[in-house]
Amino acid sequence: MKTEGARILVTGGARGLGKRFAFDLIDLGARVGVCDMDGDGLLAARDEAAASGRALWTAETDVTDEQSVERLFAGFVEEYGGIDVIVNNAGVTRDALLVKVKDGQVQKMPLSNWQMVVNVNLTGVFLCGREAASYMVTQNTGGLIVSISSISRHGTPGQTNYTATKAGVAAMTVVWAKELARYKVRAAAIAPGYIATEMTKAIRPEILDKVVAQVPWGRLGDPAEISHTLRFVIENDYVNGRVIEVDGGLRI
Repeated sequence: MKTEGARILVTGGARGLGKRFAFDLIDLGARVGVCDMDGDGLLAARDEAAASGRALWTAETDVTDEQSVERLFAGFVEEYGGIDVIVNNAGVTRDALLVKVKDGQVQKMPLSNWQMVVNVNLTGVFLCGREAASYMVTQNTGGLIVSISSISRHGTPGQTNYTATKAGVAAMTVVWAKELARYKVRAAAIAPGYIATEMTKAIRPEILDKVVAQVPWGRLGDPAEISHTLRFVIENDYVNGRVIEVDGGLRI
């Protein structure tokens, strides 16, 4: 698929990787929309895009809500006449150990932590992937569902919930690739390692140094490197049902 002219929707696009994806894709000639729950963040992203001569379509959306997702896609398709690519980027973390003992008392990961992460990172990907597919299969022009997994899908202490969702995203990608190939719709996932985003920049320096020390390449990943991977997935039509890991050799 050519990036130029493609109609691409990015979830979680008010900041971080999502916004980087959107801006880079616009620069490559794509017609891009983003959604997020953060209305102020969306407005700021749209203003920033406009200031640099980019046209960015935005919609405030809760990806965990079925009707909200349906309205999102209906609005995007009305604007652009269809959809070619969905980038399932929206995600949250609510880290905690499964259980820990403090002062002789057992503390358990709150169920609310589990449910929040599962709702956004897994159910949200399901809802957006399903809605995108429903349009793509009737357009007869093919399409692509890209979901952002994580190196954490292999198991990160303190992230039972996040690990489960990112492993689930990888598994759904395989299923969708097999189910949708008959309609010329591909599915793929990208699993970043530690990337220099707002989230990692907020980590205390001494902790961040320990994180970087684990990476064989000796540094955090640049958002541009993940964005470049997204472009590769879009433009290489033989990439299907795979999770592409971009982690500096952290998991070898």
